[in-house]
Amino acid sequence: MKILGIESSCDETAVAIFDTDAGLLSHEIHSQIALHAEYGGVVPELASRDHVRKAIPLTRLVLDAAGCQRGDIDGIAYTAGPGLVGALLVGACIGRSLAWSWDIPSVEVHHMEGHLLAPMLEPDPPEFPFVALLVSGGHTLLIHVAARGDYRFLGQSLDDAAGEAFDKTAKLLGLSYPGGPSLAALAKQGNPDRFRFPRPMTDRPGMDMSFSGLKTFAVNTMASVDGTDSDRADIARAFEDAVADTLAIKCKRALQATGLKSLVVSGGVSANLHLRLRLDSMLAKEGARGYYPRQDLCTDNAAMIAYAGAQRLLKGAATDTAIEVRPRWPLDELRPL
Repeated sequence: MKILGIESSCDETAVAIFDTDAGLLSHEIHSQIALHAEYGGVVPELASRDHVRKAIPLTRLVLDAAGCQRGDIDGIAYTAGPGLVGALLVGACIGRSLAWSWDIPSVEVHHMEGHLLAPMLEPDPPEFPFVALLVSGGHTLLIHVAARGDYRFLGQSLDDAAGEAFDKTAKLLGLSYPGGPSLAALAKQGNPDRFRFPRPMTDRPGMDMSFSGLKTFAVNTMASVDGTDSDRADIARAFEDAVADTLAIKCKRALQATGLKSLVVSGGVSANLHLRLRLDSMLAKEGARGYYPRQDLCTDNAAMIAYAGAQRLLKGAATDTAIEVRPRWPLDELRPL
């Protein structure tokens, strides 16, 4: 079964083709970073218009790259939420329209389920059950994953997501958009011993998290120094260390609470190499193993949407002709496959 996947939840337009027998055949991503950079963040209306411009050309591109004609496609998967409502509607309308005109089924996909299952596209995927850390600009979640669609929340950020805290702190430091990668690059130049930021909520039991206080701590630290390049690099390093340590501590608790030895880490922040090293160190001490998507599948992409949609289409799930998107869509509302 060949599935065409469409992702348009925020500021990347992406299309991919996944074959349930042969694996990922092709995928393309158009980033809108340059479009939004002058505004310092995503402008929803501009994002939606750019999705309209790029989605069909990208669809033609992935079909050609996979050596497929439209008659070779057996189903379409599209992101229905969560995300920006206008951006989601572009992908949903195109996905449903293509499915109707090609007389094939389509299925809506939860964006975060796509991220959660992205490591399944790797040569050595994890086996169920496992603990998942979904860490992105909009979400920071710890989840017990018993099977596809069978998700139980263990903990989550009570305020800013980790990626959101990265972006806000980067803006404070005067770094370019997008903030997360810029802060990580600056942190490599920083002195790890100069500042120590708190590890929020690690002094109490549980797996919930909080990252908004780290932003405040960065503001206060910045106000106490001259703001030189060296100061900014040292603050970036202290911030990144605090986030990585906090996530590692919470993941360790999740593994111990569940008795599981597999940790899946996905979402945009999972591309952060410092975080991966910190988690790998913790996992080695716990006798556990980590699973990560390849770098180009950490951020929003259609390969994960095509894969997640394929699993649901194989089980007979399909949407009707009504086009519905869900800007807010709790992951635990999904039904097990």
